[in-house]
Amino acid sequence: MAKSSEFSQSRRDLLTTAAIAGAGLMAGRLTSAQPQQRQGTTSPFFPGFRTFQMQTSGAMINGVIGGQGPPLLLLHGAPLSHISWRLIAPDLAKSYTVVATDLRGYGDSTKPADAADHAPYSKRAMALDQVEVMKSLGFDSFRLVGHDRGGRVSHRLVLDHPKSVTKLAVLDIVPTHYLYTHVNEAFINAYFHWFQNVRTAPIPEESIQATFTGRSAPADPAQAEYFRIQSNPANIHGMCEDYRAGASIDLEHDKVDLNKKIACPLLVLWAQPGAMGNLYDVLSIWKERGASVSGKGMPGGHNMQEGAPTQVLAELQAFLKG
Repeated sequence: MAKSSEFSQSRRDLLTTAAIAGAGLMAGRLTSAQPQQRQGTTSPFFPGFRTFQMQTSGAMINGVIGGQGPPLLLLHGAPLSHISWRLIAPDLAKSYTVVATDLRGYGDSTKPADAADHAPYSKRAMALDQVEVMKSLGFDSFRLVGHDRGGRVSHRLVLDHPKSVTKLAVLDIVPTHYLYTHVNEAFINAYFHWFQNVRTAPIPEESIQATFTGRSAPADPAQAEYFRIQSNPANIHGMCEDYRAGASIDLEHDKVDLNKKIACPLLVLWAQPGAMGNLYDVLSIWKERGASVSGKGMPGGHNMQEGAPTQVLAELQAFLKG
């Protein structure tokens, strides 16, 4: 795919301003709720993008930013990181200022301390991180694309912060509350990890860690990066806490908002063939949750942005424009 353009001068100025604001935070001149940014270097996986680390009110969020135009936020799934967007982000950056981050608990974002109710890993907390990151970059509203767990964070974000999102696309999910209230044998067999990962620590953590014993990092740079983050015990625990929150506090939040519609245009893409499409009428389920919903099945498997990047890019470009 073609490389994206380098940062515009205005974006450089914005990052510099954010870094200065972060210095003020450290000096005690700003409140603790205001994000602090540390500007990094050129991303090895995203040509023309810059890395950053942003201190929000709840976590240090790692990410990249590049391109120019209206803002677009990309959120990854489990057990991935922001690099899952590397095959389509450079082309999106021709039309948008693209931000791709690691969710808290994943990648190189920090892992907040546990709580009995798993609130630090709730989708509400994760969504707030992303709103604070975008605001600190100067974006009060933005387009949003979320895959897998990132799609669940995106769903919560658009419910909690409806004015922040102008268009939303979710990849290969149906709402969490629907899944847990329609459990059957087929769902358990297809998504057994949803039940394994919520078990009391460290049972699932030790089981996942054991799968990396004796293995070496692959030669491919992207796969080596995935190996690095997925074999990290802190990331494994963060992912499990995400799933534990999904089966507990997230359901409480979702139950309250069952009648709250997603107001912005919503695009739903699902793997075809794939477990979600085989088990559920994905589009019909989402039409009950949104005011303006469209969608279709896609090739490429669950991680379709990596498995069929050209097709996924075309669908996102058509939906996000305007």
